[in-house]
Formats: sequence, structure tokens, C-alpha cells
Amino acid sequence: MTQRTMPWMDATKVHVKPFLKWAGGKSQLLPEIEKRLPTEMAAGKIETYVEPFIGGGAVFFYIAQKFPHLGRFCLIDINDDLINCYNAVKFNVDALIRELHDLQQQFLQSDQKEFFLDVRAKFNKHKPLSYDKEKPDIDTAARLLFLNRTCFNGLYRVNRKGQFNVPFGRYKNPRICAPRLLQEASELLEKAEIICGHFQDSTAFIDDKTFVYFDPPYRPLSATASFTSYAKEDFGEKDQIRLSQFCREIDEEGAKFLLSNSDPKNEAPNDTFFEDHYEKYGFHIDKVKAARAINCKAAGRGKINELLITNY
Repeated sequence: MTQRTMPWMDATKVHVKPFLKWAGGKSQLLPEIEKRLPTEMAAGKIETYVEPFIGGGAVFFYIAQKFPHLGRFCLIDINDDLINCYNAVKFNVDALIRELHDLQQQFLQSDQKEFFLDVRAKFNKHKPLSYDKEKPDIDTAARLLFLNRTCFNGLYRVNRKGQFNVPFGRYKNPRICAPRLLQEASELLEKAEIICGHFQDSTAFIDDKTFVYFDPPYRPLSATASFTSYAKEDFGEKDQIRLSQFCREIDEEGAKFLLSNSDPKNEAPNDTFFEDHYEKYGFHIDKVKAARAINCKAAGRGKINELLITNY
């Protein structure tokens, strides 16, 4: 696919950044994603933006600022704690800021590791069985943001019981409460419908005037790449295949999509999964360089290929 620079790619118009760190977040890939946005975005022919794996939301925050003419946004994720946090920022950001400020003050005045472990235990023990979309649980959202800022590498990882189990990060001066960032994010999220669900639940929002960005849990590069769970449910090979089928379905509806994923050829040169499930159906696959940051060993980090797949 020919890379291009569009006149509307003015980074000075984008200043609100994600309020969460997220493994696999797309801030570093935004320049490559920018080059591949459909021209219909700038021409005003796209009316709806859908992101079924919201994570840290870097692409959403970019799109929402860059294309304010868009009339509808739909953000979806299976992680109910994450969705509760987004809804807390959207519906009750002032209360969330107050709670985060209190957590920050207590953290700075205590044994920090012990305080972290106490907050982690409360986060796992006191979560509600279900969340009210328009009355989010502020305590749980604040604890999630606190843990995100103070745990190892800013990871979100849960065990099979859905319990957050990332260890303490030992940061010298973590930025736990960022009022302005949260307030600005809240303003942008006012435009969005925020839903806890599977990627297929986005169907009702998708038509021929929709752009969809998919950033699913990446297909593992090798059999030993076992970091998986951003939610209790794994996203395995069958789910990757179902997602490819879903992409074909929305392509038939006339929607535009861009999907990011790992390049299996980093580890297995003969692995043709994405050729078989995407390129075979006329979709375009571009390889881009990205930094591997999830490996805890320095020797396992570095630039690797990732894939950006489009139907245009």
C-alpha cells in the first residue's frame, strides 16, 4: 500500500493523550496509522468511528480531536473494569479526581509497596458483581488508575479468577492524579457510547459510513509467548479467526476498517495465518516496525514487525 501524507495530518491539533498506560498501546504506531486512514475521513464521508478493543484508547483520542465532524463514536471492550473506568471519566470525572488525589497523598506518605498491595487487595475484593453504565463505581475506577500508575510496567493482567496480579512497580515519582488530562478526556468521551461487550456487539453501529479500528489481543509470536489475559477470557486462535470473518462481514456492509496485529513471521517465517485469513480476501497487509515493550528481559526487547491490515 502506498504511504501518503495528507494535509489534515497536523499533530499540533492533537494534545489530549490516553489517561491509561496499556500494554500494546498504539501511541508509538500513530504516525503509521495516520498514513493509512481512509481518505473518506477528511472528505466528511465517514460519520461514525468504532473501536471494539479500546484498551488505552490512543487511536480514539487522536481521531476524536482530528475529526470533530464525526457524529458518533462507539468504544467497546470485554474488560468490565476498564469500561467502568472509562464511564467514570465520562460521567463523574470530578469525583474520580478527588478520589485519586486522596490515593496519591496516602501513597506518598506511607510505605509505598505496602500501600500498593493494600489497594490491589481492595480492588480485587470489593469490585461490584456488575457495573451501572451511567453510575460507574468511582472507588474501583480510582483504584484501577492508581494500580495502572504504580504497578510494574503499567501492565493490566489478571489471573483465571479475574484478579489483578501485577506486582509493585517501584517508581520514584509516579503521576497518579492528572486532573487536567482526565477533564480533557472526559470532554472527548462525552461524544462516545461506551459498551462492555465482544467485538461483534459493534454491529449495530456499523454501516457504509463507518470507520472501524481493531486492536485485538495480539496473536502470540510463539508458543512460549504466554502473556495473554487483559480480561478473564482468553482471545485464542478461534477468536482471531472469528475476527477475520467479522472483518469480511463489515467489508460487505461497505464499512472501512484498519486492524493491527503481530507479524508471525518474526518467529515463524512459514506462518501464513494473515495471508490465509485476510490477504486471500483482497485485504491489504502492511508491515511496520514497532518496539516490543512487554518482555521483562532487556534482551527480548527491540524493533519487530507488526501488521496493519486494511480493506481499502
